Amino acid sequence: MRVRELGDVLEVTAPAKINLFLEVLNRRLDGFHDIETLMASVTIFDSVYFSLDKAGRISLDCGWVSGMDACTGRRSQEGAGVGDLPKDTDNIVVKAVQRLREEAGVELGAKIRLVKRIPSAAGLGGASSDAAAVMVAANHVWKLGWSREQLAELSSQFGSDIPFFFGDGAAICRGRGEIIEPVRQPLPQLHCVVVKPPVGLSTPAVFKNCKVAEDPSDVTPVVDSWRKGNLSELGSRLTNRLQPVAEELSPWIHRTGQTFGRLDCLGHQMSGSGSSYFGLCRNARHAKRVAGRLRAMDCGRVYQVSTTRPRWLDRSQT
Repeated sequence: MRVRELGDVLEVTAPAKINLFLEVLNRRLDGFHDIETLMASVTIFDSVYFSLDKAGRISLDCGWVSGMDACTGRRSQEGAGVGDLPKDTDNIVVKAVQRLREEAGVELGAKIRLVKRIPSAAGLGGASSDAAAVMVAANHVWKLGWSREQLAELSSQFGSDIPFFFGDGAAICRGRGEIIEPVRQPLPQLHCVVVKPPVGLSTPAVFKNCKVAEDPSDVTPVVDSWRKGNLSELGSRLTNRLQPVAEELSPWIHRTGQTFGRLDCLGHQMSGSGSSYFGLCRNARHAKRVAGRLRAMDCGRVYQVSTTRPRWLDRSQT
C-alpha cells in the first residue's frame, strides 16, 4: 500500500493478494470457518483518492479503469469481464469510512474516488484492500493519529481479510482470517501469472459447501520454501482446501487448472475462494512468456504480477 499527497487529495494504492496456502480447520458456531492461510500482496492495484468534505458528507465515485487494458495491452470497454461494483452505501469503502468516523467521534466528511483494476468475486481481496486503503486515507486526512494496529482491529469487525492489508505484504492469517502473523522480510520476490475466468464465485457459497480438513496440511513448509527461495519446492507445496468445492460450483476452475497444467509453471492453484487462478513462475521473463501463451488461449483476463512489499508514508500516520 503506497500513500502519496497530491495537493488536497491523498492517493492510496490498494494491492490485490493471492493465497499460497489455504486450509480449512473448523466450522464455527457463528457460521464462519477457522482457517490458516498464507497470503501475499501482488502488483494489481486499485487507487483510492480521498479529500476532505468540510460539510460532513461522505460521497463515493467508483468505476473501473478505462483506456488501455493492463491485461491485454489493447483498448477495452470499461470494466469488461472484471465484475460488478457495489454502489454508494453498499460499497465496503463507504462502510469502512463511516465506521471509522463513528469510532473516532468526528463529524468530518470525505470525497472518495475509487478507480478499480482488481477483479471482483475473484479471490484477490480487492474489496478488502480498498477498505483498508480508505481507512488509511481517512486517518491521514482527518488527522486521527490511529496506529495501523488500531485500524486493523477495527476493520476486523466488518471484514475478515481487511486486517492483512495493513501489514507488510506477506502474512499467515488465522481465525476467520483476522489474526495476523507477519512473515518477516526479506522474502524473495515471486513472479506469477493470474487468470480471472469470465465468471466469479460467491465466497459464502464456496465456504458453505467446503469440507473441513480431517488431516490439515501445515503452512510451515510453504513458508520455509519461500524463505529459502526454493521455488520448485514452493510450487509443489501450494495448497487450497477450497479448490475442490469451487471446481464443483464452476467448470471454469477445473478448466483453468487444466490449462495451467499444460504450461511449465512451478505450481498452480486457485486464489482464495476463487474464481481467479494463478501459476508460480521461475522469474519475470518466464512469467511474461506464460502470460503471453495464456492470452493467446483466450481463457479470461490475464495479469502478470509479482509480490510486493507495501511502502508506508509514515508509520505514525497509518
